[in-house]
Amino acid sequence: VQLQASGGGLVQAGGSLRLSCVASGRSSSWYAMGWFRQAPGKEREVVSTTMYSDLSTYYLDTVKGRFTISRDNAKNTVYLQMDNLKPEDTAVYYCIAQTSFSGSYHSLKDFDVWGQGTLVTVSS
Repeated sequence: VQLQASGGGLVQAGGSLRLSCVASGRSSSWYAMGWFRQAPGKEREVVSTTMYSDLSTYYLDTVKGRFTISRDNAKNTVYLQMDNLKPEDTAVYYCIAQTSFSGSYHSLKDFDVWGQGTLVTVSS
């Protein structure tokens, strides 16, 4: 599986962006997909993930109610709709996929494929 992320950019606080991640290969090749982010000088944090087999989703506490993860299985694409963005959301966002079943989808260690990042900058 290879991942191609897009959709980052510069937005004012309170604005919205939608990130997209296209996975190459068959959708059956992954068990979960999602996003993590890393801001300068900060640790990586998993933002949101979704399981392929059902509708299970995970959100970082600080983005709950503002971000929504969705997917289009026919297009092998996962989206992250980010609303009411805040300056603290500024980071490089990376698409991730789990191609070896781990039974968990909350931790970065559960994901074995990473895509390139897309920069999200939220101005105050």
